[in-house]
Amino acid sequence: MKPSLPETLHIDIKRINREIEHIVKYDKDVPRTSVLARSVLQLIRSGGKRLRPVLVIAGSRFGCAATGSRQYQLAAAAEFIHAASLIHDDIIDRSELRRGAPSLHTQTGVSAAIHIGNYMSARVVELLSGYTADHDRFVHDLSSLATAQLCLGEYEQLRHAYDYDQTLEQYLEKTRCKTAQLMATCLRTGALSADARPETAAMLYRFGEALGMAFQIEDDILDFTATAETLGKPAGSDLVRGQVTLPVLYALADPGLEPYIRAIQPETPAAEVNDVLERIRSGDALERSEQMRRQYLRSAMQAVEPLRSHPAYGQLEVLHRYFGGKTA
Repeated sequence: MKPSLPETLHIDIKRINREIEHIVKYDKDVPRTSVLARSVLQLIRSGGKRLRPVLVIAGSRFGCAATGSRQYQLAAAAEFIHAASLIHDDIIDRSELRRGAPSLHTQTGVSAAIHIGNYMSARVVELLSGYTADHDRFVHDLSSLATAQLCLGEYEQLRHAYDYDQTLEQYLEKTRCKTAQLMATCLRTGALSADARPETAAMLYRFGEALGMAFQIEDDILDFTATAETLGKPAGSDLVRGQVTLPVLYALADPGLEPYIRAIQPETPAAEVNDVLERIRSGDALERSEQMRRQYLRSAMQAVEPLRSHPAYGQLEVLHRYFGGKTA
């Protein structure tokens, strides 16, 4: 069996998972048997690649300090921020499935799920402020993402639903806020927490941001090309929910496709949506999206070229292969 990404990078994923669970288990204000605690634990135990914690630990290996408990706490905080964003994402998207299982809001109700997501965001800010020294200003990057940037990305996603006049620049900015920024911040925070040089951390940030953009574009492409079993949700879900992703933007530039896409609204019958899906698959939108994805992957490696002689550079090559080998 092919080793997982954490195994390849020699990262202790069990330790990360323990740290994630400790965030809620050791909250004295939340009884362990409460619906809140059980819901959060169920969410974080439901799977996931743990990409953001992995990026924190990988980044820490570019510092002169040893990777230890502090870095694993930061890694856990990053995953907690991501998990909280998934709750709000599923509500905004009206998605009934997450990783092939019922989404949290379908089990608890929307109001309860919103409060659970809000608790997770607030809890991680509390946790970060509790072990942040005055000179560790970089940790506030994660706090900022938990309280502002991801929310802005989610808001933009909601605001632009069925907005077929959305520009490429708006799509890229939304993607940066919603996906790429957290990945980039994980690498930079991990590096600075281990006393890496600021210029090294800045290069890692650019590397992570480019990987994050490629990662989201890949997700956009898979919505058209992967099976429901692989996605854990019905194929074409983004199009059904009016999410104007990169393939849709490129397809809108085709005069023969544009009117069919613009006709899709919340009440559009499934048969018509499926017809549009097939039309997009038959055009060049997916290939153009793949070209942009590869461009971001190239930019990622260019950003860290000066680090080629660093002992931890191999970590970046592993990450690049992992992110780059999905749909190419």
